[in-house]
Amino acid sequence: MIKRQDLEKIEVQSLAPYAMKSGESKGRQHKEKEHSYRTRFQRDRDRIIHTAAFRRLEYKTQVFVYHEGDYYRTRLTHSLEVAQIARSICKSLQLNEDLTEAVALSHDLGHPPFGHTGQKVLNQLMKGHGGFEHNKQSLRIVKLLEKRYPEFDGLNLTWEVMEGISKHSQDEDNPITSDKAVRFPSLEAQVADFADGIAYNAHDLDDGITSNLLDLSQLRRVALWKENEKKFDEKYTGLDFKLKKYQVVRSIINDLISDFRRATLKNLKQYKVGTVDDVRRAPVRMAAFGKEVAEKNKALKNFLHKNMYSHRKVLRMEFKAELTLEGIFKAYTKMPGLLPDWVQKNEGLLELRICDYVSGMTDRYAINEHKNLYSADEEN
Repeated sequence: MIKRQDLEKIEVQSLAPYAMKSGESKGRQHKEKEHSYRTRFQRDRDRIIHTAAFRRLEYKTQVFVYHEGDYYRTRLTHSLEVAQIARSICKSLQLNEDLTEAVALSHDLGHPPFGHTGQKVLNQLMKGHGGFEHNKQSLRIVKLLEKRYPEFDGLNLTWEVMEGISKHSQDEDNPITSDKAVRFPSLEAQVADFADGIAYNAHDLDDGITSNLLDLSQLRRVALWKENEKKFDEKYTGLDFKLKKYQVVRSIINDLISDFRRATLKNLKQYKVGTVDDVRRAPVRMAAFGKEVAEKNKALKNFLHKNMYSHRKVLRMEFKAELTLEGIFKAYTKMPGLLPDWVQKNEGLLELRICDYVSGMTDRYAINEHKNLYSADEEN
């Protein structure tokens, strides 16, 4: 029977010298007995998956609100796709898959309903109280808001997973790193960050085509799509477009990952990186695309912003989302008695308690709550 110590030895033997080993973790805020057959990062991943915040991602917007179609991605499916891409990259680079998976699965826990629109609205409503940013809210969830253990609040995750959730070690407001010499998080955290971007662009492209929001004649001017579609046009005659779309998106993901691996390995070699500390104190971020692919990926991102995220249908949804969240927040602020008893009993600033509650709502819960608050009909 394999034990945790055996898994830790395997990591030391099989992972790259600059990979983060679970046995070398800086530990947890609250000391706990180690698990007998799970490493620290495996344990963190499992804790994240079993949270209420993770389950709620199923009904939180990626681009489309949940009721617009079962096909479209949600924050939950996006998080799973980010984790898959991050694990694939880490395996090929001999990095710690369990650490990057834990970071990937938790990176969107703090996202409010209605995607980035929800974040923008809450940030404005909380302007006089520190604002709102989903990475910081993710940290607040895993440090405080999830109540699952009698000994402590939150999940008591390892330092390295918390570092990865916070994302940017050079930020002044970073709640994890106080060492000014540390410029970047672990390579596993950097991989999760890039995997997020890869999944975001490629899968929003897929959803945008399916929803007919994107004009194919314009899309075929975007280099990443044009080059990859050409490969399948040359290989197959009369290929069904729906099938070709899947293959092109898949090929784009593969191209981005392959270039990312090459560029990152080049950086590691160029800067003579040999330890985790070397990664954190490096003069530049080790995780990267090559220059040409970075420009192509940026062009795809700009195309999606102009043609999909700014589409009339998406903007209309965002307008409704703004009215919904503003209405709920203002109602609770004006009449705190409308809040559930457990929220009223919590300690702290009223606006912060409201923000925690509202940001944790799913799209459908927020829509129904707004209806219950402002409709003349009796609440169901």
